[in-house]
Amino acid sequence: MADLFSPLKLGRTELRNRIVMAPLTRNRATVPGCIPNAMMVTYYAQRASAGLIISEATPISPMGHGYPATPGIHSAEQVAGWKKVIEAVHANGGKIYLQLWHVGRISHPSLLPDNALPVAPSAIKPAGQAFTYTGLQDFVTPRALETNEIPALLEDYRRGAELALEAGFDGVEVHAANGYLIDQFLRDGTNQRSDQYGGSIANRTRLLIEVVSTVSKVWGADRVGVRLSPINPFNDILDSNPQALFNHVAEALNPFNLAYLHVVEVGMAGGEPQPFDFNELRRAYRGNYMANGSYDKARGNAVIASGHADCVAYGVPFIANPDLVERFMQGAALNAADQSSFYGGTEKGYTDYPALA
Repeated sequence: MADLFSPLKLGRTELRNRIVMAPLTRNRATVPGCIPNAMMVTYYAQRASAGLIISEATPISPMGHGYPATPGIHSAEQVAGWKKVIEAVHANGGKIYLQLWHVGRISHPSLLPDNALPVAPSAIKPAGQAFTYTGLQDFVTPRALETNEIPALLEDYRRGAELALEAGFDGVEVHAANGYLIDQFLRDGTNQRSDQYGGSIANRTRLLIEVVSTVSKVWGADRVGVRLSPINPFNDILDSNPQALFNHVAEALNPFNLAYLHVVEVGMAGGEPQPFDFNELRRAYRGNYMANGSYDKARGNAVIASGHADCVAYGVPFIANPDLVERFMQGAALNAADQSSFYGGTEKGYTDYPALA
């Protein structure tokens, strides 16, 4: 019977175990330029025993940024920085995918070229505040993307995918979760368009399908994953019928034969989550399913044994435990994570967590 320590083939990628390091924003890229650096090389190399590392969310263009010091994938300098990260991960026997990211309305003019307005499916201001280089600032009302701007957006995804291939990643994950741009298109709470990208569930799913198609032409769909978060209200996101929406999304992705579908099965913000049947979503999706949602070792093994998931993504445990796989294997205690050092800073709380003796 399969468990967390069993090998797994995700599309073209052979994993030595089913323990995946989830994408974790850590805000430690070199500024200016948002360039991966030596500190990041150490951090990722320390965690290379994961069956698969999914990189922190990585903006595909200058307009895709929404937080300070997040590494991008839209310049030659960023590619050079990522190459060093990938070489270190591969030298330690690991596999690493890049997560392609555009934040959409979850940004601020001070983070964007020429103080531009953030873009979104519709001009609806999110509740809350943006993290900027000068501290928290209220979100602004974004600018709705024109229909004739969508091809340029798809070109940004294509270029980001090409640069990820050039850098040497093993694959890419399309970030369609957590209230960012593609998720904003999916949800009727943020998408009030009247063109072919708005209205019906099929229309709201169109951008995701076009992005996946575009990226798959670069990589082959068997080296592409997609991340969804059906009940996560993070970043002021909401849909009137998430079950119908995400069942449709899963079925629409089936023909691609992707490497995997990565599903965040919990919420990241306060409030009561909407009712949702993840087993129903799992039945709708025929490929490899990556579960993510406060799993520990026992629940991870159980969800694989039951057939609900093929692999399990772990977030915070990997922050504090670079050798999480070994700790799970030995049944060793886990280091506690220091939340004060999650975002930004130095090596403290980043590369200085101890491994087992």
